Amino acid sequence: MIAEAGLAALWFAAALAALQLVLAGVGVARGEGDMLRAVRAIAIVQGVLTALSLLLLITLFVRSDMSVLLVAENSHSAKPLIYKIAGTWGNHEGSMLLWVTILGLAGAAVAVLEHRLAARTLVATLGAQAAIALGFYAFLLFSSNPFARLTPAPPDGNGLNPLLQDPGLAFHPPTLYVGYVGISVAFSFAVGAMVTRDVGPAFARAMRPWVLGAWIFLTIGITAGSYWSYYILGWGGWWFWDPVENASLMPWLAATALLHSVNVLAARDGLRAWTIMLAVVAFSMSMIGTFLVRSGILTSVHAFAVDPRRGTFILALLVIYIGGAMTLFGLRVGTIRQGSTFELVSREGALVANNLLLSVILGVVLIGTLYPIVAAAMGVQLSVGPPFFNKTTGPIALALFAFMAAGPLLRWRRDGLNPLAQRITVPVAVAALGLAALAVAAPDMGLMPMLGMALAGGLAVASVAPLWRRDLRRTPLVTWGMVIAHLGVAVSVAGMASETAFTKETLVAAAVNEPKRVGPYEVTLTGIAPVIGPNWSALQATLVARRIGSDGTAEGDPFPLQPQSRFFANPQTVTSESAIATRLDGQLYTVLGERAPDGRWQLRLWWKPFVTLIWAGGGLIALGGALALIGRVLRDWRVVRRARLAEEAFA
Repeated sequence: MIAEAGLAALWFAAALAALQLVLAGVGVARGEGDMLRAVRAIAIVQGVLTALSLLLLITLFVRSDMSVLLVAENSHSAKPLIYKIAGTWGNHEGSMLLWVTILGLAGAAVAVLEHRLAARTLVATLGAQAAIALGFYAFLLFSSNPFARLTPAPPDGNGLNPLLQDPGLAFHPPTLYVGYVGISVAFSFAVGAMVTRDVGPAFARAMRPWVLGAWIFLTIGITAGSYWSYYILGWGGWWFWDPVENASLMPWLAATALLHSVNVLAARDGLRAWTIMLAVVAFSMSMIGTFLVRSGILTSVHAFAVDPRRGTFILALLVIYIGGAMTLFGLRVGTIRQGSTFELVSREGALVANNLLLSVILGVVLIGTLYPIVAAAMGVQLSVGPPFFNKTTGPIALALFAFMAAGPLLRWRRDGLNPLAQRITVPVAVAALGLAALAVAAPDMGLMPMLGMALAGGLAVASVAPLWRRDLRRTPLVTWGMVIAHLGVAVSVAGMASETAFTKETLVAAAVNEPKRVGPYEVTLTGIAPVIGPNWSALQATLVARRIGSDGTAEGDPFPLQPQSRFFANPQTVTSESAIATRLDGQLYTVLGERAPDGRWQLRLWWKPFVTLIWAGGGLIALGGALALIGRVLRDWRVVRRARLAEEAFA
């Protein structure tokens, strides 16, 4: 009965979403805010029901109930508990239920927490959120039922894709989904504001925490996903421009632009129409990413290749939501007042330049991702890979970093070129000195990595410039968040440039006790032995690595590395488990290959200088966003508290 209860909870949640949409529509049409209490209550109950449905599905996976089709196809009784739980969303239907659950809980959170918007605008916002949820409920219930029964029940299941049997599965998809759903909430705010013609600073201040929260989780999800694929796939790369990787990058780019735009609207009452448009674009990218992952048109370790009819269903939702929002934007954009103006040389001007450059990068990634798919539909097979994306987005990204360095040093509304030149002298000097030093020390380094590392140094200095001559103890958390996030970008860029320029790779056939060299390390294969895991067996190589100095002498103690070639019986799959040694100046990355006819073993060895800066920078970016969010929430709480105290004083 657990499966039936989970399905019933979904049906009740869908019915409540329909009721919420109708009541919200009536409330907006009549110009009444009286519907708010009822709409709020419905949104809360809907969120509880979706959470209950997901918990019941997790229970079915934990109990290994093979009478449920989804469990039989994606689980096995011998799997460790963590993979039974995480395996709940390691498939199409379960991941969609997780998506809908987060969507329902987000709507409930808006209903409980949001008290700054006008009642009519909040009703319209909750109505828009119900409309989004209703489409995904329909998709689950009519096309992707996670609780479908299987008769007769098999004795055991097929197991989970071994590439997904990693702790990263428990972390990466949920964080990405929270980000995607946060964007949907921002979209609902934008729709609500357009419906009631309430686009202004109050609307932006209400929407800003949701945009910031979504951006934080997208940053965490993309960073974690990058490192997960880096170590689990054994290919040694941190980003391959896979279409499904791009599907998560595109909403992040749009959300980054939206975050800066909504800050301008909230603080300076500018960029009203631009903010609304970016909210629509960000949600559109989220929907396109959902379509790419779940339509079955892509084959990827990240994607769920499913019945094309499901892709058609999602495509229909995409057309309805995006088409409807674009139509509403076209009808309402003429009623959105201009807001405050600003000079070209100002912080707002730098933010607009940043947003335009982010939009250009977004357009390049979107075209590069969709063009091969459209061409394949027309019978033309082609591939758009890393060379295209690196060459097209690289120069734009460098210009973006330059504006990012200048932006926080500019004043709001109006500034001058001469004052800006004085403030940016030190960052420019650091970048120029770095470029000259690299040209002398590493003349064979490529131009783009060299410019990237030089700009990273200048950006790092410019990032901390807002703290100069400040009392650090009284500096707001929002300012600390901006500084740390921008510093994180500089750190990541330095890591990317270093990895691109200085990585050493070698593919060797090694006999036992035969040393091989990669970068500053000498690696020796000392033996191969079988090992047994909880639901796999493996051949494990034991490698001994030692660092060799420029004079040929050993530096430091040798250390072991144990890459594996794993075999999973359910389903039958062979995977490569990399072994990675992390040091302050980079990572030694090793992968065990097949045995050659002459008895030697194939080894892939990489030395990646400062590659960890990529993910350390991503962590700093997310930390900066979290500090800014905490600062905003505390500031809003203080404002509300002062207002209440003032009311009590005059009562």
